[in-house]
Amino acid sequence: MAIQTINGKAFEYALLLEFYQRLKILTSVSITENEPYKTAKGFFDSFAEKDQDIFRITASAAINFLIDIEPRLSNGINKDDVLVLEIVSDLAGQTGDVRDVLVIRSLQKWEIGISAKNNHRAVKHSRLSMNIDFGKKWLGIPSSQNYFKEIQPIFEMLENLKKQDKSTKWTSINNMHEVVYLPILNAFRKELLRLDKENPNIVAENLVQYLIGNQDFYKVIKGNKKVEIQAYNLNGTLNLPFEKIKPKAKIQKLKLPSRLIEIVYQNDSTTTLLVSLNEGWQISFRIHNASSRVEPSLKFDINLVSAPHTLFTNHIFIK
Repeated sequence: MAIQTINGKAFEYALLLEFYQRLKILTSVSITENEPYKTAKGFFDSFAEKDQDIFRITASAAINFLIDIEPRLSNGINKDDVLVLEIVSDLAGQTGDVRDVLVIRSLQKWEIGISAKNNHRAVKHSRLSMNIDFGKKWLGIPSSQNYFKEIQPIFEMLENLKKQDKSTKWTSINNMHEVVYLPILNAFRKELLRLDKENPNIVAENLVQYLIGNQDFYKVIKGNKKVEIQAYNLNGTLNLPFEKIKPKAKIQKLKLPSRLIEIVYQNDSTTTLLVSLNEGWQISFRIHNASSRVEPSLKFDINLVSAPHTLFTNHIFIK
């Protein structure tokens, strides 16, 4: 398994553990010991104690801040109002839920979710292939036949190379960027612009919701000696008061875009498109081959380049 995944899962466990340690003295707390929990704990336990401490100190700094802005974490109605901590199965991500750790109070019909990231900021890794209708999957609007006609010869060529020899490497394709990446990116760009033109006000919003998820959440990014907390408050469910106890900081609702402004190649790149939307959203799509061997599909590494100024962000530095 990739080191990025192992680190990420270990950090999820550290967050859960620190939530528990910090809150058990303030309220009733329980941990759901499901399969994702056991997996994450196993990865955390595989690290040396020194590394475990770094995970925990970082998680602890984030949690102290979250307790200040989410009064319901430490305040229950009564002793039956149990705060349940849970690590989410990776399958949830496929349905547009990017949260890794859930904190739930059933009695208050309240929950918040955390997306845990270890030193990386990618929002999604989505594929393109002959069989993937990105319009339907991402935006709820089917892609056109023209798009599939345009990408078909390239993916068929890759399929044939793989059939001839399963061990064929991407490096064996001459001018791969010109022959594979650019035609696919051009077709993708053209199709995204077409979908937006034919479905005004829908595509821009759906694209961002597909990428950042359809649930409100906090993103906690563990860096080197610091932790960053971002609040994706799309539906206004974050930062709620508990009875008369108000949060110590105010988090605005995040505005989704309503239109696509432009799609351009990033600074002479042959692999990356920049999609600019209104309300201050900008997203980069970098295409790459996921493995060294040729296969008839390509992967996008999708990053949020800029977000609206209403995106609440806090940096905490750790000694």
